[in-house]
Amino acid sequence: MTTSPSIVNVRRADDRAKTRIAWLDSKHSFSFGSHYEPDNTHHGLLLVNNDDTVKPGTGFDTHPHRDMEIVTWVLRGSLVHQDSTGNSGVIYPGLAQRMSAGRGIMHSEKNDSWTLTGRESHSEPVHFVQMWVVPDESGREPGYQQLEIDDELLRGNLVTIASGMPAHSDAAAIAIGNRYAALHGARLQPGQSIQLPEAPYLHLFVPRGEVSLEGAGPLREGDAVRFTASGGQRVTATAPAEILVWEMHAGLGAA
Repeated sequence: MTTSPSIVNVRRADDRAKTRIAWLDSKHSFSFGSHYEPDNTHHGLLLVNNDDTVKPGTGFDTHPHRDMEIVTWVLRGSLVHQDSTGNSGVIYPGLAQRMSAGRGIMHSEKNDSWTLTGRESHSEPVHFVQMWVVPDESGREPGYQQLEIDDELLRGNLVTIASGMPAHSDAAAIAIGNRYAALHGARLQPGQSIQLPEAPYLHLFVPRGEVSLEGAGPLREGDAVRFTASGGQRVTATAPAEILVWEMHAGLGAA
């Protein structure tokens, strides 16, 4: 455990930068695109935590990435991933997905699952959280992985969704290319609670619902908390909720 002073920094949903265009409603927890704040570029190893809603039949056209571990978690609807290594698939709630950009990859993400499934087009937006962490080695081979996370496990429990930490090598999680980082998630009903792990850096995000954080009070949809040299607090749902927790044992420059 780091000797840095313990800090619990609550960030409210309305304080996030926003990108709103015809087909996209995106809310950024950190500097992203044209939204640059020099004192808000990352927390620990986490550089991006985008809360996105994409209209049907639209999405992100093919674009490049390099040396980034990109984890996507869908809350509602479905998202189609296609990339230059030949991977394609439909991501839906409970299906964790990771793309390792490595030395370079091109990909697209669209709300048009009928193009792959052959089913009729739908009118449902897709709501998802996309999170980027830096890898602990640059120039890796690009890669892709997806894994169904059992809904029963997520109900009332903090479950590892994605991890590069050796401690989670046997866990039912997708692998990421950083041995100091792990993403956990839970779906909570009112009164259910979980305990946060302890780490030099934690990031708690509430993509839907309402919870109460021990020592900090209520958190509503879109709120986030950045912890430094902290953890162990309890998070209790006050309404049906879903939470995402990054556990990080290094910061930028130390990975």
